[in-house]
Amino acid sequence: MKIIITGSLGHISKPLAEELVNKGHDITVISSKQDKQKDIEAIGAKAAIGSLEDVDFLTKTFTGADAVYCMEPPGNFFDQSFDYLKYTEELSNNFAQAIQQSSVKRVVHLSSIGAHTNKGNGILAFHYYAEQILNSLSSDVSIVFMRPVGFYYNLFSFVHAIKAQGAITTNYGGDLEEPWVSPTDIAVVIAEEITTPFIGRKIRYVASDELTCNKVAEILGKAIGKPGLKWIVIPDEQLLNGMLATGMNPGVAKGLVEMNASRRNGILYEDYYLNKPILGKVKMEDFAKEFAAAFK
Repeated sequence: MKIIITGSLGHISKPLAEELVNKGHDITVISSKQDKQKDIEAIGAKAAIGSLEDVDFLTKTFTGADAVYCMEPPGNFFDQSFDYLKYTEELSNNFAQAIQQSSVKRVVHLSSIGAHTNKGNGILAFHYYAEQILNSLSSDVSIVFMRPVGFYYNLFSFVHAIKAQGAITTNYGGDLEEPWVSPTDIAVVIAEEITTPFIGRKIRYVASDELTCNKVAEILGKAIGKPGLKWIVIPDEQLLNGMLATGMNPGVAKGLVEMNASRRNGILYEDYYLNKPILGKVKMEDFAKEFAAAFK
């Protein structure tokens, strides 16, 4: 199969491209950075260097493909003028136009937990709108919406707090059980979906492990040599003020705080638990080794 992958050589796109190349598929990876071309070609894929904001480039790259994997890369959360809803809407519309104009009939789109609603889920609402835009494509375009849960690597954001305060601090946690996912497991599922014939529209959740936040702190603490590591829950306002103090875009900061609050009140996971997936192979103990290496 001829498959186009967006996301350059990111956390998901790189292992996805490697797996598909190893299985004999003709893979093209889109990147906005010219210096990524050699790395892309080194794994046996072709490089298409251009911008996701360029519909003509996307259309040309998609033309002749059997399937495409689409994802909206994160914007600059510290750009004070950044409008994440507008940014995502523009990229999603670009994908939709390019898919329609290139006549691609098979699409896998990286969405997210929380994309089932646009209310009470904070910054994740943009995934809801992205899904709606792609759903507006004609019915002969088959789409799988991948909805991974919280990424393991988001836990890297706590490294500084652990070193400075000796604890993980955020506005959710405790004995609240959370689903977590490895990008490797996401890549495996995307590779499966993009190479399997399907018709219509489909939603698939992806998770690797389910653990309370206190258990996560225990596992990570043991890995970094801090067996007493605690996960401390702080008020929403305290987290928001801390984010704003770092120079984060106010809209993004508010969206992230609300997203975390939706973990506590059940909004974020209500659809996940109705469509719970089989858990992947990479567990928190496996990720803890990566976390320890980064911490040290």
